[in-house]
Amino acid sequence: MSRSGNKKPVGFATHIIAGGLAGGCEALTCQPLDTIKVRMQLSKSGRIPGTKPRGFLATGAYIVKRETPLALYKGLGAVLSGIVPKMAIRFASFETYKGWLADPATGKTSVGMIFLAGLGAGTTEAVAVVTPMEVVKIRLQAQQHSLADPMEAPRYRNAGHAVYTIIREEGVAALYRGVSLTALRQATNQGANFTAYQEIKKMAHKFQPDLVELPSYQHMVIGLISGAMGPFSNAPIDTIKTRLQKATAEPGKSAFQRIAAIAADMWKMEGFRSFYKGITPRVLRVAPGQAIVFAVYERVSGVIERMKPAVHEDDGYAE
Repeated sequence: MSRSGNKKPVGFATHIIAGGLAGGCEALTCQPLDTIKVRMQLSKSGRIPGTKPRGFLATGAYIVKRETPLALYKGLGAVLSGIVPKMAIRFASFETYKGWLADPATGKTSVGMIFLAGLGAGTTEAVAVVTPMEVVKIRLQAQQHSLADPMEAPRYRNAGHAVYTIIREEGVAALYRGVSLTALRQATNQGANFTAYQEIKKMAHKFQPDLVELPSYQHMVIGLISGAMGPFSNAPIDTIKTRLQKATAEPGKSAFQRIAAIAADMWKMEGFRSFYKGITPRVLRVAPGQAIVFAVYERVSGVIERMKPAVHEDDGYAE
């Protein structure tokens, strides 16, 4: 078998299976951190002079105390329902764009073109899957009802009910609220993520020339490093997006006007630091999440590809 850098592109079915399993593992592991992040971004604490915003641990403890530990998994259904198409689109579109941007003579893709392929993959997944999934997820996570009290009925019972209610009351367009910010966030995330991952992976192979495939723990370490880059670069975008997607539409206001109003209000009432609310749980979620995604994806896709019949290079027929 050839080294990882020279492998043929894997099939779309592999992207679906490996990406879906990788995303499912990430969601089940990291959803509590995402819920804390969303609550911190939506929180208006710290607006009164002399007060400080509630921190990461305090927010998590408050949710657990008031709403039970299961509340940390609010919105998980929305995430799991979209995770397979999201991951399949992410990896498949990245490989497609990477192929289109490769040098025709050598077949290799430069670092700059890999970054562009990552931008394209992030934008594609944002428009196709991530935006409606996050609108539903954030609406569910924003509900501060106690799961221990059956009399405290939430506005949205589950992901399906949330989709139905949002479309009935606000129209289909509401599911795509914040699509421009989501696309910008996902594009910068995946541009930085894939570029860093592929370049560090090349370095790891260079220092270990005898390895055909890197071990899973190395994929995890590389994914951890690459995954941490996106949140620091686009935290303000993510915070404004969260507040925009939680709010209902305002008649007569364009998306840009709503974004500008949210940003201006945050700056005026909560200060510069408000744009970085939730950065701690976001990094703690995204970085390990990407470590899990890349490790599981590499392992599962490798197993699937090895299960396929071998093909002779000269005649194209399976053995």
